[in-house]
Amino acid sequence: MDAIYYLHPTTQFVLFSLVKIVLAFGITLTFVAYAVLAERKISAWIQDRVGPNRAAPFIVDYLPVIGPALVRLGLFQPMADGLKFLLKEDFTPAYVRKVYFWLAPALTAVPAFMTMAVIPFGSTLGNPNNPMVIADLNVGVLYTFGIVSLGVYGIVLAGYASNSKYPFLGGIRSSAQMISYEIAMGMSVVAVFMVIGDLNLSKVVAYQGGGIHHWMLWKQPLAFFIFLVAAFAETNRLPFDLPESESELVGGYHTEYSSMKFALFFLGEYASMIAASAMMVTLFFGGWTFPWGGGAADGLLGGLAHIACFIAKMLVLMVVFIWVRWMFPRFRYDQLMDLGWRRFIPLAMANILITALVLAALNH
Repeated sequence: MDAIYYLHPTTQFVLFSLVKIVLAFGITLTFVAYAVLAERKISAWIQDRVGPNRAAPFIVDYLPVIGPALVRLGLFQPMADGLKFLLKEDFTPAYVRKVYFWLAPALTAVPAFMTMAVIPFGSTLGNPNNPMVIADLNVGVLYTFGIVSLGVYGIVLAGYASNSKYPFLGGIRSSAQMISYEIAMGMSVVAVFMVIGDLNLSKVVAYQGGGIHHWMLWKQPLAFFIFLVAAFAETNRLPFDLPESESELVGGYHTEYSSMKFALFFLGEYASMIAASAMMVTLFFGGWTFPWGGGAADGLLGGLAHIACFIAKMLVLMVVFIWVRWMFPRFRYDQLMDLGWRRFIPLAMANILITALVLAALNH
């Protein structure tokens, strides 16, 4: 490890950036796989069922004590699900618009991973010149909302390219829903950045580094609530799953998809949940800082502890995403649009106005 520090600074930067990209991508994929397992186990617990507890490779037979426990927890289920998607027939109906049909799943999955590039998931790992963020942009939040807005194109293209009624209706619903709640989500964070005075997400975390009392959650609770509900709508999760509601649209925009194309939609949804949770941790829960405060880490162990703290906060919000899905009924479409346009946007505007007045009074 010490030999790296004797390299040219540019070489160090490139090497550390590549390592961070690989780690962020790999960890996000792992979280996606086990978020699906967590959803199945939590839903089973809520509905008083057992949940997945059968899938296991042959190697479990050689672990007489640990093996059965791992099987009961369902820890091998993501492997079985991944193999299922890989081995299923990749069928493309004859009547679809093929180029758009193939392009749509990728456009749905990629934006969530691109969003993770600007989120600071730790302080440092021994070298203060290499912060634990892939791209430390001065306009990180603008980049985030710009990338998030691209996700709607994949869903709209999927509905259009399927050349079928149910997917087309799902695509129309999704475009209207995601565009509506993007406005509320974007306006909710304006008040946060008015308080902090910077669009750099690393500086947002540094501002909240004084402990739990400095978290933006307590200064901007209304902004957090609007952002949280808008995140449910942006990720098409219950109670806002109108674009894919099985009882009305069979499966919505991904009705005609199978195999790995369908898996990419699945991946995109859960990766978007992870990105939204990471964004909320950064904006409202102090990012990688501990609840009792503290600055950047001095050494390797401290840096790893900061990353673990960030992941722990993110997992709590992921559980909230999953819990809400299995506890609340779906909105009607008119209620969905009414909530976005006539409730949240005026609330977000009022929050911006009140924050501006308070800041002006304090400065005066």
